Amino acid sequence: MVACASQGPPPGGPPDTKPPHLVQVKPESGAVVQNFSGDVEIQFDETVDEMATGGSSRSSAGGLAGQVLLSPVSGPVHVDWHRSRVTVKPKEGWKKRVYRMEILPGFVDLRRNRTDSGKTVLFSTGPAIGHARIGGIALKWIEQSILLHALIEAVPLPDSAGYMTYADSGGQFDLENLAPGRYIVYALQDENGDRRRGLREAYDSVAVTLDSSTNVALYTFPHDTNPPRPRGAASIDSLTIRVEFSQALDPTASFDTAHVHVLELPDSTPVPVTRVLTERVYDSVTAAAARVKDSVAAAARDTGVPPPRIHPTVPPTPLPGPTARPPARPSARPADTTHTRPPVDTALVRQLLARRPIPSDKIVVQVGRALKPATRYVVRVQDATNLINKKGDGDIGFSVPKPTAADTTHHAPRTPTDTSHAARHPPR
Repeated sequence: MVACASQGPPPGGPPDTKPPHLVQVKPESGAVVQNFSGDVEIQFDETVDEMATGGSSRSSAGGLAGQVLLSPVSGPVHVDWHRSRVTVKPKEGWKKRVYRMEILPGFVDLRRNRTDSGKTVLFSTGPAIGHARIGGIALKWIEQSILLHALIEAVPLPDSAGYMTYADSGGQFDLENLAPGRYIVYALQDENGDRRRGLREAYDSVAVTLDSSTNVALYTFPHDTNPPRPRGAASIDSLTIRVEFSQALDPTASFDTAHVHVLELPDSTPVPVTRVLTERVYDSVTAAAARVKDSVAAAARDTGVPPPRIHPTVPPTPLPGPTARPPARPSARPADTTHTRPPVDTALVRQLLARRPIPSDKIVVQVGRALKPATRYVVRVQDATNLINKKGDGDIGFSVPKPTAADTTHHAPRTPTDTSHAARHPPR
């Protein structure tokens, strides 16, 4: 009756708040192991949770498989749990090459303490470990922003499997200890976490010849193999139409009045098209005209002279920017690679994004004759070109709404209601 009901150790003592500590990795970083056929072993100082990974979402692989990034390999990688030890081995077996393994943050112990740091291990099964470096930044070309945690892969030619890493929260990355040679560098927005380039996932690639160190800028975008089609149209005003496409168009491809036609229904009467603009150019011109109009109106209020009517002048469409991607100047390799990477240079990001014209999935069509209210029109597009040079044609219809009638009803002013007792009960 007086015995303790608990079969475990008595409560008490300070709670364990320390994450698992990485004790040892075999083979060690920098080792050259001939005829290696065993497993890579990752040893912690306590038992790690087999399934929990501390909220890491970089890989769709379940459990611990998403916490280890081994490259270059073709096919899956076996990651097995042995309480405080984790073993790693590619399904294809070990080849004669230099391997790079990233142990990512996110290992969790049985008390839900999560590791916040990782480790990179390089070992060879034959060749010498190189000393060259590829660094750079991953950007979103259409969205005009950095690509956080992009999957980076540098494939040495003529191989098909490359060295992989993840970009940091500023889109920057470094792949070190590479052998000099010719590489194709990929940046991928790995949405499903399978560490492969999907059909609908945004990516970009650039070929580099690596000697000692080089930096690259990668402009990711979806490589849609379907041709672009118009999917929506609407009138902005009586002389302007906005057309939306199923995907972004190539800003360097020729797209003018010869490729866009407007027809009035039901007789398909042609409406003259005077100008085709990108939505960004149209918005900037409209904003500039609004600023000029406001400044003229303000000056008129000060002088008492009525302002003249201002007609916005649309500048000619700017020439497309260069399509080449010159790499940034290589920076000197830091003496201590354990230092935290400095914050991303926003001025550099703006400068890199300015090297390319901005793609858009919308155009603005200006016509030479006013659109009629309560009338239906069709916009016919020819040779619309997407970002991988796929061309498409299509028609899209829209209706010009009826003008809203002004409310001319005049209501008589309401007289105050006498709520006194005499008004509610008049004398007989």
